[in-house]
Amino acid sequence: MALRSDRHETPPGGEIEEFRDVEAIDRDHALVLALNNQATGEPVRIYRTADGGATWRQVFRAADPEAFFSCMAFFDHRRGLAVGDAIGTKFPLLETVDGGRSWHPAPADGMPDTAPGTGALATGTCLVAKGRHDAWFGTTGVSGGGGNPQVFRTRDSGRTWTASETPLPGAATNIASLSFRNLRDGLAAGGHFDPRNNIDVGAVARTSDGGATWALGGTPTGFKNGVTWIPGHRNTAIAVGPDGSDVTTDGGRTWSRFDRTLLLGINCSADARCWAVGKDGLAARLVIPRR
Repeated sequence: MALRSDRHETPPGGEIEEFRDVEAIDRDHALVLALNNQATGEPVRIYRTADGGATWRQVFRAADPEAFFSCMAFFDHRRGLAVGDAIGTKFPLLETVDGGRSWHPAPADGMPDTAPGTGALATGTCLVAKGRHDAWFGTTGVSGGGGNPQVFRTRDSGRTWTASETPLPGAATNIASLSFRNLRDGLAAGGHFDPRNNIDVGAVARTSDGGATWALGGTPTGFKNGVTWIPGHRNTAIAVGPDGSDVTTDGGRTWSRFDRTLLLGINCSADARCWAVGKDGLAARLVIPRR
């Protein structure tokens, strides 16, 4: 199903910007993350609307044009975080305590070191929050022996973090998206490009202890940009990507493709209404058969 809007609700310059994350606080308040714009020289910015998208205000502008922030997530209507590619051996964090009206660098003392060159893919769901204090973000692998991608977790709203290595194979494999259905059960989805066979290879890891340890899940069909649990459908999740959409009904142990549409992001509401988005303004609604 195509989604069409009768109002233009794009932030300023949206025709040439590349927005990679949107966080809806309520029906009137939302934020979008704009990446560095090489055409205009603009650095990373965050825009906020308080009137349902009728107007937008720039609430953050990176001082360094080379700084790269990838994803945002909110614990509640006031407190949120943004994470970016590692600078040296530390991941930079921004925090807000006023619903995104202002953003400030978060203390880095509680962030473990990572390998130089590690990043976070700008998919909008590389950083996710659950409850009032827990959040996770996934990393890229590092070529040249830097190790498999990791998942970082905080239990205190970003004050301190722990890192765990995933079994996703190869330093070229990246985590693109995370989803937790509660504080224990989570999925990390992504993959890598195989130049020898000219194909995208999908990969999924799963955890049942809040991200302390991870097990290799089943292999989805192709790289997956987004993954989400389906509320009310135990052990069922959807992963979307350039090669189509896959479903698991056993908590990520096995996956099967059910649609070939190119989709790059997916999200579900508490009542299991799920929407996915793709290129050129494509939006699709997931129809779940009655049980």
